[in-house]
Amino acid sequence: MMDTRSAPFAVRMHDISKSFGPVRANRNASLEVPRGEIHALVGENGAGKSTLMHVLGGLLTPDSGTLEVNGRDVTGWTTPDAIAAGVGVVHQHFMLVPTLTVAENLVLGKEPTSGGQIDYDRAVADVKRLGEETGLLIDGTRLVADLSVGEAQRVEILKTLYRGAKILVLDEPTAVLSPPEVKELVHVLRRVRDNGGTVIIITHRLDEVMSLSENITVMRAGETVARLRTADTNPAEIAQAMVGRHVRLTTREFAIVTDAPLTPARTVDSTRATAGGLVVRNLVVAGTRKAREVDDISFAVHPGEILGIAGVEGNGQSELIEAIAGLRAATSGFIGIGNSDVTSASPRERTDAGLSHIPEDRQRRGLIMDYSVADNLILGMQHRFTRRGSLDRDAIAEYARQQIRAFDIRPPNPSAPARALSGGNQQKIVVAREMGGGRDYSVLLASQPTRGVDVGAIEFIHSRLIAARDAGKAILLVSAELNEVLSLSDRVAVMCGGRFVVVMPAADATEDVLGEYMTGARVAA
Repeated sequence: MMDTRSAPFAVRMHDISKSFGPVRANRNASLEVPRGEIHALVGENGAGKSTLMHVLGGLLTPDSGTLEVNGRDVTGWTTPDAIAAGVGVVHQHFMLVPTLTVAENLVLGKEPTSGGQIDYDRAVADVKRLGEETGLLIDGTRLVADLSVGEAQRVEILKTLYRGAKILVLDEPTAVLSPPEVKELVHVLRRVRDNGGTVIIITHRLDEVMSLSENITVMRAGETVARLRTADTNPAEIAQAMVGRHVRLTTREFAIVTDAPLTPARTVDSTRATAGGLVVRNLVVAGTRKAREVDDISFAVHPGEILGIAGVEGNGQSELIEAIAGLRAATSGFIGIGNSDVTSASPRERTDAGLSHIPEDRQRRGLIMDYSVADNLILGMQHRFTRRGSLDRDAIAEYARQQIRAFDIRPPNPSAPARALSGGNQQKIVVAREMGGGRDYSVLLASQPTRGVDVGAIEFIHSRLIAARDAGKAILLVSAELNEVLSLSDRVAVMCGGRFVVVMPAADATEDVLGEYMTGARVAA
């Protein structure tokens, strides 16, 4: 690795300001990144990190300030200019064409040709070669529409590397990756750095900040508030700079089982669920890639319990949650919520039976992006805000203001479209709707509930999940964050190949043990 102390700056941004109407996303923000460094850019949701990187990537033109790349003033350049200069941005929300294959997305705009025709076989081979080089393996012939969230993220990263990026910007790149995939990505980023490239990583995972970066820039409310040398700081100091107050960084102390020990997994009448709980019996769900994405699973989640599911993404977790939520038909089996058999029920009927659902993909499943914050907050509950056949707009606006305050949604504007908010604040809308005061639920499906949110919001969402459990809710938690599963769950199940390979008390589980079950290195006795 080159000595960054004497190296020229790869990126210098000074006094960058950018507004969207009345909202100031950046306020005289600055960023300096030496060449040959992994640099962390951190801050709360809505702090202006993505906006600043969109300026660097040519997606946005700043209202004021200057941008230099490799010593050249490029203020106001375009995305093609940035790509030509070797700046590649991997966005938090994917920019892929779902109707094209992985290989077609990878080479889009830079297609290999043979005899005047696009060489598709070479494109597929390029996917394989690059995947083997980076560890981000994926079949180039698959349609993007059929990919899981984690697999789509892999394609985004591969696409940027394929274009020869020397300054690589990654916005929450590990939010949808499994622990083994994260390790592979870390190797990729270090290789980029060691070969003279520059990496800017936006992440809320402070362990990644500490292990990956040389230096850290902290933003808050659109401004640059701190520049820290990683070796001289710690996660608590970083978190405090991000949110302006002390933040509890672990939820292990929250995960206290009530005085009465939880009832262990037991046989439950398959026609009747535990009062207020969730029962799944012999559930089979078909998929696009194999006959059984969920393969004959049976379990119960009892009132006052969080059952956490860990597993490498693509092992049936998404299909299981979608089948329980009514978004995907089950091939066979039984699903019970409270005292209701909802196996053949519609999503609305499941909601009426007491089900609430935080989906893993907020943009595809959780929000209507062009709807306002207020309208997204009442999705599925419109009938409660109807008067004489019309929506009561005053009541909706008041309810939205209450939820915005309770869940700290920024900017606090009920009429703003959801797409105008940062990814983390979009997530807060979904969590507020599914767990807020307007929803009467007994069972909660929480799939990646803190994906892409900042440490302060994670702390808040975790506390709400624990409070819901303590109030007697039955919670099925799916998370790619093993620490989150271990901290919040009373019992942990590991899902592999469409089955639960082990279910154990969280007190008996560790990240290493779960990782062994997830990869098949350990088999339940």
